Amino acid sequence: MVSVPRLVIAAPASGSGKTTVTAGLMAAFAERGLDVSPHKVGPDYIDPGYHALAISSAASSGASGASSGASGAGRSRVGNTRLGRNLDAYLCGPDRIAPLFLHGAAGCDLALVEGVMGLFDGAAGQGELASTAHVAKLLRAPVVLVVDASSQSRSVAALVHGFASWDPEVRVAGVILNKVASDRHEAMLREALEGCGVPVFGALRRTRAVRAPSRHLGLVPVAERHAEAVDSAAALAARVREGCDLDGLLALARSAPPLSGRPWDPEEEIHRALDAVPGAGVRGGRAARPVVAVAGGAAFTFSYAEHAELLTAAGARVVPFDPLRDERLPEGTGGLVIGGGFPEVYAPELSANEPLRTAVAGLAASGAPIAAECAGLLYLAHSLDGEPMCGVLAAKARMSEGLTLGYREAVAVSDTSLAAAGTRVRGHEFHRTTIVPGAGPEPAWGLVHPERRTEGFAQGDVHASYLHVHWASVPGAAARFVDRCAPPAG
Repeated sequence: MVSVPRLVIAAPASGSGKTTVTAGLMAAFAERGLDVSPHKVGPDYIDPGYHALAISSAASSGASGASSGASGAGRSRVGNTRLGRNLDAYLCGPDRIAPLFLHGAAGCDLALVEGVMGLFDGAAGQGELASTAHVAKLLRAPVVLVVDASSQSRSVAALVHGFASWDPEVRVAGVILNKVASDRHEAMLREALEGCGVPVFGALRRTRAVRAPSRHLGLVPVAERHAEAVDSAAALAARVREGCDLDGLLALARSAPPLSGRPWDPEEEIHRALDAVPGAGVRGGRAARPVVAVAGGAAFTFSYAEHAELLTAAGARVVPFDPLRDERLPEGTGGLVIGGGFPEVYAPELSANEPLRTAVAGLAASGAPIAAECAGLLYLAHSLDGEPMCGVLAAKARMSEGLTLGYREAVAVSDTSLAAAGTRVRGHEFHRTTIVPGAGPEPAWGLVHPERRTEGFAQGDVHASYLHVHWASVPGAAARFVDRCAPPAG
C-alpha cells in the first residue's frame, strides 16, 4: 500500500476554469516548498505543459522563502523537473491508471490531477470510461469541484448537490467558486452552500489578467509563450493564495486512503513485452545504445512522458532536437520520433530549414525506423499549406475548416516499426488539418471503431499516422522500434 496525498480538480462542464485553478493551486503549493506532482485526465498534451511550468517556476521563486503554511511537511525543490503526466483510462486501460499515477507521483508531497470536460463526461457511448469521475474512483481520490459562479447565486447549491450525490462512489469533497463578481456575491454563494454538506475551499474573483490565449486546437502551448506563461503562473499563485484555503485543501488531500499495487515500471514493461516476442533482440544488449532523435521545440510539443522512458528502457539513448532551429539530426541518429504539435503554425520556418528536411528524407531512405504522429505526419509530407516539407510521403497536407476529434480503435494493417500486423491499439485523433491521400498503398492502421477506414502510411520502416497512441498500453512498440534502430557507427 502506498500513501500519496492527492486531489482531483474537476468541474461541472468545460470552461469552468479547471486549468487556471489547477495551475494556480500547483504554483501556490510549490511556492510553499511542497514537491507537487502534476497529472491530467484524458489525452490532452497542452495542459500538462502549463502544470509543469507552474510548478517549476513557483518552486524556483518560492524556494528561498517557503511558507510555513504547509506545516513543514514539504521539501523545497529548486528547478522542479517533474513532468506533467496524462491519466487516460481509454488509451491505457483502467488497470494501468493507478500504476501510472504511482510512477509519476513517486516521492511527492502532493499530487494534483486536473480533470477533463465535466466530471462525468467520458468516452462517447461508453458510460463513465475515461471520465474524471472514473479516474477519481480508480485513484480513490477526493474531488474538488471548480464551479463557474458567474451567472448564479442560490442555484449553486442545487448544482453542487446534484454532482455530489450522482455517484456515491465519487467523493465530491469540496468546492472552489470561480469567477465570483463581488464580496456580496460570494456571501450569497456561501450561504446557499451551507446546508449542502460540501465545504467551500475557496472563492476566486473574475479576472482577465491570467487567461491563456487559445487558437484552433485549444490553448497555445507553453513552449510558444514561456515568459508570458511564467508571469501568468505567478499571478495565478497569488490569486489562489488570497482566495483559497490551502491548509484545508492539503488536509483533504492527506485524507485520501493508501493505494494498493505497484508503480508502473518502464523496464518491467519492456521485459514483459520482449518475453512475448521470441527472438527479440533488445534485451540481449548492444555494444552501443542506438540514438533515437525525438523532435521537440515550439512546433512539436505533444508527447507523453512515458514514451521517452520506454525508449530508454528498451536500450535507446533519447536525444531531443528542434526542427525549427537545428539544421542536422543528432549525431549517430538511428531512429526518429516526431510527435504531435503545430507544424501548420510554423510551416514557413520548417520549410526554410532545408538542410534538416534533407537529412530527414535521407534517414527515411536509409531504412531507419521513423515514427510520426499527427504533426510528424504533416512534416513528412510533400508539402503543408503549399510549403515544401520533407517529401518522405507522396501526400499533401493543408489546414481544414473542420475539427477531427475523438477516440479510435485500430488494428495494424501490416508490419511496421511500431507494430506487427494484427496488433490492436486504442488511440486519439485531434487535428484541424487534412492530408491527401489519407492513406498510402500500405496504410499504417485500419480504424475499426467508431468508423471503418484505413489511415496513415507504412512505407519502408516509416510509420506515419494522425493517430496518437499512448505507448504505455503497447510497450512492445518501443521495444520493436529500438530493436530496428542502427547502433552508432564505431
